[in-house]
Amino acid sequence: MALKASTGLRTAMLGTGSLVASIPNPVLIIYGGPEAATADAAATGTPLCTISANSTGAPLLFGAAAAGSLPKDPAQVWSGINSASGIATHFRIVSGTDDGTASTTQPRLQGKCGTAGADLNMSSVNLTLNAPQSVDAASITLPTF
Repeated sequence: MALKASTGLRTAMLGTGSLVASIPNPVLIIYGGPEAATADAAATGTPLCTISANSTGAPLLFGAAAAGSLPKDPAQVWSGINSASGIATHFRIVSGTDDGTASTTQPRLQGKCGTAGADLNMSSVNLTLNAPQSVDAASITLPTF
């Protein structure tokens, strides 16, 4: 699996700051259906769940980066309520103001969902409408170049 960074995120990280600073007020959106070819493309598939701080819509927090990885803040609960039923196929970490349209300036990180060996490993990819969803552990690792 390979995370896909948008042009906007890569430009911001190279020019002005960190991944954390480049995606203001981040949320994680889980989708079902086909994944967009790039993180610059418009969102595809069906939004199944938006993960935020304690399901409140508040931004997600990250811990201290170390050894090329950025973990979720272990003190923060990342959760949401499924807005639809479906099979989780991919996700995006986006700014809370991202409208999902095609953009080369919006900072986005996109990856695959699965139960093992995916960018976002889940206990089950079968999501049910109105059921709670949580992300107990997460870490973004930048590849070596």
